[in-house]
Amino acid sequence: MNNLPVTQFQMEQFKKLKTEVTRFMMMYQFALNELETKIEILKEEFHFLHDYNPIEHTKSRVKSLESMMSKISRKGIPISLDSIKSHIKDIAGLRITCSFIPDIYRIRDMLQNQFELKILEEKDYIASPKPNGYRSLHLIVEVPVIMSDGKENVCVEIQIRTIAMDFWASLEHKIFYKYAQSVPASLLQELKQAADAANRLDKQMERLNREISVIKENQEEDYGEKLTKLLINSPQFSLPAASDDNRNV
Repeated sequence: MNNLPVTQFQMEQFKKLKTEVTRFMMMYQFALNELETKIEILKEEFHFLHDYNPIEHTKSRVKSLESMMSKISRKGIPISLDSIKSHIKDIAGLRITCSFIPDIYRIRDMLQNQFELKILEEKDYIASPKPNGYRSLHLIVEVPVIMSDGKENVCVEIQIRTIAMDFWASLEHKIFYKYAQSVPASLLQELKQAADAANRLDKQMERLNREISVIKENQEEDYGEKLTKLLINSPQFSLPAASDDNRNV
């Protein structure tokens, strides 16, 4: 069967669709770029102005078109860019890995307050872990993106977790990736136990960090007091003598 020639109208429609899809994908990449720039600013500030940087590393991704098509097929979402934007909120994703559990909420607050990001949805899987033991803080935020033809508010999913949480989640994903069969209950139980062990490690390291911080503060206070006494008792250090005018007052 001979292929029918492509008409000028069809060619124009194809070019229009390609432009729309490219712009759609760029919006999410630009939103991630905006967020990553903000995070880098935070990291630089913590590095140069503070003793402690809570952000270990970040990782970002934009879903592929194949992944989006698979998801809208599973969810029965109409095939249109507007529909995809309305129903799929994790097209762009940013993962922030922290040192300790309190850092997670500290970074959440900074994103909301300092950077004035609008949080549309929050799921706290740390306070309420998933049945398999998964822990993380998930946020859906709205990021304003300036395009040549106007401003777009783009949704980005942010996952904030500790190193231990990220370690468990990454290995759990590798274990079950492309695993089509039913997972034995004994393995699920062991994975849950591993997640609980990671959580205990998080809490232990958090406690050690608090104790070391207290010791450091006490050492700094002792050093300050010793330095003050040394300066006062030094023969080179003397208070100015009162003048005769002051004595007669």
